[in-house]
Amino acid sequence: MRKRNVHIQFWLNRKEAEALDKKVRRSGLSREAYLRHLIDGVVPQDAPSPDYFSMMRELHGVANNLNQIAQKAHTLNVMDVQRYDTCARQVEAAIKKITEAVVLPRPME
Repeated sequence: MRKRNVHIQFWLNRKEAEALDKKVRRSGLSREAYLRHLIDGVVPQDAPSPDYFSMMRELHGVANNLNQIAQKAHTLNVMDVQRYDTCARQVEAAIKKITEAVVLPRPME
């Protein structure tokens, strides 16, 4: 059975439809998903540029390398745990901050 089983239909004038379609295209979402976000009280952001995805891949690669270095250093018992933890938290915080700023929808004002 479908999760969404209530059909709602409404009419827009040409100007309203064009404005909605423009915002939907910029967000990269479907029209339905865009409207559901609005109903939930959040405004979808514009879809991030391709640069965002390449930078995030790079950051995730750095985080992965940090974890591999930590495993090796732990095995050899030559690790500055406090310094590693600080760096790892900084990378994770940067990833989270960038994701929140670029991708996640914002609450309506």
